[in-house]
Amino acid sequence: MNPELSHFAARLRGLIANRQSAIGNRQFSELALELFALQFQSNATYRQVCEARGQTPATVRHWSQIPAVPTAAFKELELTCLAPNERTAVFHSSGTTEQRPSRHFHSLESLAVYEASLWAWFAEHFQFPIANCQSSNGDVADKLAIGDWQLAILTPPPVSVPHSSLAHMFEIIRQKLGAPESVFLGRLADDGAWTLDFAATTAAMLPPRAPSPEPRALLLLGTAFSFVHLLDYLVERDLRVELPPGSLVMETGGYKNRSRILPKSELHALITERLGVPREQILCEYGMSELSSQAYDSAIHPLSSTRHPRVFHFPPWARGQILSPETGQVVGEGETGLIRILDLANVFSVLAVQTEDLGVRCGDGFELVGRAPLAEPRGCSLMNA
Repeated sequence: MNPELSHFAARLRGLIANRQSAIGNRQFSELALELFALQFQSNATYRQVCEARGQTPATVRHWSQIPAVPTAAFKELELTCLAPNERTAVFHSSGTTEQRPSRHFHSLESLAVYEASLWAWFAEHFQFPIANCQSSNGDVADKLAIGDWQLAILTPPPVSVPHSSLAHMFEIIRQKLGAPESVFLGRLADDGAWTLDFAATTAAMLPPRAPSPEPRALLLLGTAFSFVHLLDYLVERDLRVELPPGSLVMETGGYKNRSRILPKSELHALITERLGVPREQILCEYGMSELSSQAYDSAIHPLSSTRHPRVFHFPPWARGQILSPETGQVVGEGETGLIRILDLANVFSVLAVQTEDLGVRCGDGFELVGRAPLAEPRGCSLMNA
């Protein structure tokens, strides 16, 4: 393991854990340039890509100039700073079964950064009260004061899908919330497709029978196609479930040709109609296996109906750009282009990733439009809101 990368990872985890510190543009650029130099040195494949473009740490002066690797390259190349014996996990992209998946290799140290990143930004957007405490090894650890909440996850557990970054993300959330493993309500079909245990899912959403205590608010997490399967099941049986007040829904896209495709507005309307969750309490997440950080489209407070327009934002340790596919330059406000992401939490792979997704620039965030023409379909359902 490169000790300089390990030192960078430890510093970044400290910045992520310290909610009082702000990573401004200047510090982000300094950190990004430092990490670029380390990855140029340690990632031989990435170094070849950069040298072929004539871009090296000696010529790059700003984070926006750091060479980005297209997501498709993760299918063919081993874009990692980790030696084979250091790789303890690998996440695959969630395209159709006919596609060759991307590969994002992780070590225990890499996963620690990934988990710190995903949890901090998730908790920030759901506005859960968190208290920092010092762990036995000196790291800052999170202890969640969740109160009277229950959790339900519409995916298979990570033991069934070990290469799914989404299942791993949900597992970390489950652990942080102290929920049992039984909250995973998805199953694997014989053909490898993700399905739902409808009986268990319905039971998890129904209020307890008297004289049980009042039902707790539900945090319901799943992909778009899993919600479609659930909603179709309810519609076919003319069922409606009124989730407890304050319940929240997070959908993260993912049709993968496994269900009919619905525009987000229609999907969310059905969630409101059949589950009783208001639109302002439905959150969307944008992520991919090649990244270690995720973007959310709004902040939700469990006690408030206030929310912002559906504009996605990455955490302070990541940046998203909207680039013109014709010129490669950043587009103007309100214009459409390809989404490029620089993620400092990608310490041990490549921090600059060029997606095939289209977005509309909205200040320092973006509205998600869809896949670029001729791009392969992936797990994210990118219908217009």
